[in-house]
Amino acid sequence: MDDEFAKLLRRINPPRVVIDNDACEDATLIQACSIPLSRRVDSVNKHGILLQVVQILTDLDLVIKKAYISSDGGWFMDVFNVIDQNGNKIRDQETISYIQERLESSDDLVEPSLKGLVGLVPSEEHTCIELAGRDRPGLLSEVCAVLTDLECNVVNAEIWTHNERAAAVVLITDHTMGCAIEDPKRLAAIKELLCNVLRGHSDLNSAKMTLTPPGVTHRQRRLHQIMFADRDYEKADNLICGNAHATNSRPHVIVTDCAEKDYTVITMRSKDRPKLLFDVICTLTDMQYVVFHGVVHTGRTEAYQEYYIRHMDGVPISSEAERDRVMQCLEAAIERRGTEGLELELCAEDRVGLLSDITRIFRENGLCIKRAEISTRGGKARDTFYVTDVTGSPVDHKTVDSICEQIGGGVLHVKWDINSSPKPQQESTISFLLGSFFRSRTFSSFT
Repeated sequence: MDDEFAKLLRRINPPRVVIDNDACEDATLIQACSIPLSRRVDSVNKHGILLQVVQILTDLDLVIKKAYISSDGGWFMDVFNVIDQNGNKIRDQETISYIQERLESSDDLVEPSLKGLVGLVPSEEHTCIELAGRDRPGLLSEVCAVLTDLECNVVNAEIWTHNERAAAVVLITDHTMGCAIEDPKRLAAIKELLCNVLRGHSDLNSAKMTLTPPGVTHRQRRLHQIMFADRDYEKADNLICGNAHATNSRPHVIVTDCAEKDYTVITMRSKDRPKLLFDVICTLTDMQYVVFHGVVHTGRTEAYQEYYIRHMDGVPISSEAERDRVMQCLEAAIERRGTEGLELELCAEDRVGLLSDITRIFRENGLCIKRAEISTRGGKARDTFYVTDVTGSPVDHKTVDSICEQIGGGVLHVKWDINSSPKPQQESTISFLLGSFFRSRTFSSFT
């Protein structure tokens, strides 16, 4: 189907969006549905549209408690039960209007919004680089030290680690001029030194630094793509062996056939966490699969998802090798952001070398950074780190107290969690996405 023709049909017959605060007792119901003008063209089940819908809700930090997905025969109906981060219904009229406008816009479901995106090249404000290599204790500290020595300022970054691999999308500027770095010789020097750091003594072939390719890509989707290309989904048995907690907490993914309907059925059970639905749909989309029907259900701590899928060419999964690969990739997608660790939030006046100093202090005190989100707004650095000790165990509170003392009072905020630290949890949290299990394959009982 011609893309321009598909866009035209969407403009003529946009999705109908209903946002209802009365239909469900404890959540706001968002329903998007559409019926095509012609049975010849499946104008609404365009590959990637479900991902864009989920991305719009995720970027607003909404919590998806339940979801019902159905798109077949040239129509679709997606229903989401959502709440805000405090567990309340969505009552802010500005937010409701924004959701309605975005979901009903034909262009927005083809071209994503600019929030959280990378790859807008060229940019006069920053240079976007991507890093991939073997993870090790102190790696982020070494990367930040190199960038500081090269007079680069990190203004925004996101770093993930999984299965002994690390990936990052980093926005840097020249610290003197505060603008993008465009000189090819300087970029070549940055690449050479960063690759040397990423290689270390054991990753001579796969370590890489690249400029983000042209185009528009959601940053967290790009991180999934980088780690997928780095084959982080291949199991690192040494990380699981002997660790009962790691084995028990891993997601459970099953891939089966639905021969009578010519679908492949994927069921998943995992620990609930933020943005889980986005991570799963993102991975299925980038692996060229289309979700025709699906159920998402959440409880207090657990997550259940079930999807009926086919490949983009209309064929279900047909080989055992493909089945195993899909299971591995979905497990990896769930685990990448599911890293357990103590959450540390830094809020301080931004300055050149701040990130290098903070990560050095972490390294010197035996902390291992499993995931990090770095941002700078209005001259303030607002960074979040998820850390363990070098063995992957919870961080002792005495170590954290020492680090807070070194950094300075009021700068580092600790979010103690019962699963990642010996210190008791101070406040309760809500379930972020997906939980209590459907016991049978049914699309009923959605309110």
